[in-house]
Amino acid sequence: MVRGIFVTGTDTGVGKTYIAAGIAAELHRRGINVGVMKPAETGCRAQGKGLVPRDSLRLIKAAGVRDSLSLVNPYRFRKPLAPSMAAALERKIISLDRIVHAYQILSRRHDFIIIEGAGGIMVPLSGDNTYRELAEMLNIPALIVARPGLGTINHTLLTILALRERNISVSGIVINYADKQQTGLTEKLSPGAIEQISGVKIAGIVSHGANEFANIADKCL
Repeated sequence: MVRGIFVTGTDTGVGKTYIAAGIAAELHRRGINVGVMKPAETGCRAQGKGLVPRDSLRLIKAAGVRDSLSLVNPYRFRKPLAPSMAAALERKIISLDRIVHAYQILSRRHDFIIIEGAGGIMVPLSGDNTYRELAEMLNIPALIVARPGLGTINHTLLTILALRERNISVSGIVINYADKQQTGLTEKLSPGAIEQISGVKIAGIVSHGANEFANIADKCL
């Protein structure tokens, strides 16, 4: 079985790329041959005749890999929408088989693979398929990135439930302070409540702008 993690979020804007890149950089620093992948990226900036997938390029830089962009990021689109919707606007179809094929190539080159989804696990990816179907096909554990504030208990537990319905294991949860904010009662009490109800451990709590990935990397390995 390929070693790796599927980084998903409880919502969009929770900092999945920041966390995925941080883990990749930490593993690369340790000398681990880590590969990265973002199957579909939307909201890409136009440059010349192509599109610039900023998240994918950030992952590539963090991992220090030389894999082609077509493998790391098979699909990219201009509009900041769910991938299946962005693809439909451009009259394109996302093939899960193509994504899996790219993943298989990368998994033969690297000892550990970090895959980053888009938004949450139920975001539409291709037709009726969401990122949950892709995670199921790739058969690697999920790492959930969650917000620290009010509502995170509900969103995180629903994400865990969706993953468990397809027997996708959850390796842990990262609480990420993507925005600068004070820590109140909600932020202090939510992680413990999530662990107690779900049985899934908090892999780490990342302060805003902090580079705190050693312990999270340990737990991913």
